[in-house]
Amino acid sequence: MAFLSVLVVVFWVFGGFGVFGLDEAEVEAGEAIAEAEAAVLDCYKAVMDAERAGANVTELLGVLNEAGMLLSKSHLAYSIGDFGSARDFAVWCQGNLTGFVEEADDLRDVAMQEGYWDFMVNVVGSAVGAVGVVCSGFAVWFFFKKREESKERI
Repeated sequence: MAFLSVLVVVFWVFGGFGVFGLDEAEVEAGEAIAEAEAAVLDCYKAVMDAERAGANVTELLGVLNEAGMLLSKSHLAYSIGDFGSARDFAVWCQGNLTGFVEEADDLRDVAMQEGYWDFMVNVVGSAVGAVGVVCSGFAVWFFFKKREESKERI
């Protein structure tokens, strides 16, 4: 029984419990990577919505590409067991994406508003212009008809 107690103590002192559970750094790195992946996915969806609305998302894509590179480095560091670097890269990735969704939403809103005004100018303006041309044509026709009738009376 004493041998078993000594074995458990030695096993515990030399980190044997890491075999049964995950290292704290590994857990932190995994959580940070999962959060960074969720942030990148949310940002990608926001950029997609902004682009669909007609916004210029070139700058946003540059930031998103950089964040993707950092997330990739984080995965690589995690796969080779460098959990500290993996966590750092994931946190850095998330830091680069701070305020990103709001910026993409603002660009989307501006693009939608510009699209509305483009529609108003193009469609409504064209309709008003067409009515103006028809009315002007009618007025000119009416003027020439009156002029011709007055010449016929003379």
